[in-house]
Amino acid sequence: MTVAVTLMGAGGKMGSRITDRLKGADRYEMRYVEPSEEGRERLAERDLAATPPDEALKGADVVVMAVPDNLIEPITDDVVPTVDEGTMVVLLDPAAAHAGVLHDREDISYFLAHPCHPSFFTAETDMDDEDTDWFGGQGRDVQDIVCALHQGPDDDYARGEAVARDMYGPVRNAHRVTTEQMALLEPALVETLLATCLYTVRDGYERVVEMGVPEDAAREFLFGHLRIELGIVFGYTDFPFSDGALQAVAEGKEELFRSNWEDRVFGPESVRASAERIASSE
Repeated sequence: MTVAVTLMGAGGKMGSRITDRLKGADRYEMRYVEPSEEGRERLAERDLAATPPDEALKGADVVVMAVPDNLIEPITDDVVPTVDEGTMVVLLDPAAAHAGVLHDREDISYFLAHPCHPSFFTAETDMDDEDTDWFGGQGRDVQDIVCALHQGPDDDYARGEAVARDMYGPVRNAHRVTTEQMALLEPALVETLLATCLYTVRDGYERVVEMGVPEDAAREFLFGHLRIELGIVFGYTDFPFSDGALQAVAEGKEELFRSNWEDRVFGPESVRASAERIASSE
């Protein structure tokens, strides 16, 4: 059975990735919506053309929102009232759903799907290869995904997961979570915490280079230790930290992190406020 999929923002950054994954799939009847001239040019490079929104949405089974988080609210306000009963609207991020800004309509489903990206431990990573698939979903390195049925009958979960697996393939595991749990993962865990810490690590790397350490030496030393320390901290190896390293970690935590930082990052009010800021259209 052919599934009619309307891809909003089909020529954008994420939309182009999804377009590349779904355009040749026989099970989908694809309709591409793209308002920008630049995005339309990207579609033309793929021998595709944009369809007017009204035409693209008519009879759609699934509508994929490959648009910026801060545009989800106004776009769903425009789109959702026009779709058929039972249509599934797929979001690529939990922010708008967790912030409560999605258009309120009870007879459609909202489904959330986000990639985990290829793992540092399993992906074939060549730092000097421009074709290395850092993001995933390019048909090379396998990745996992997380999915949530935000609204709709439980039977719709399988329908949403099938689309998500095709969008982000090749997919190994699809982990079912709630909207609230996905918001704990992103933005809280991987953006507020991980990305912030990584920027701090990069700042430290640049500082030691400024202090005279050869850049190549600093980079190789840092990236090698990143791998082994991930293995130690997450229990992939029984090779332990030395007593001196553990002492440095204890001192670093005290110096770098304020007390009870976990509550400020992962507390329900903090996560909700972060989602609201991300999804704000103002």
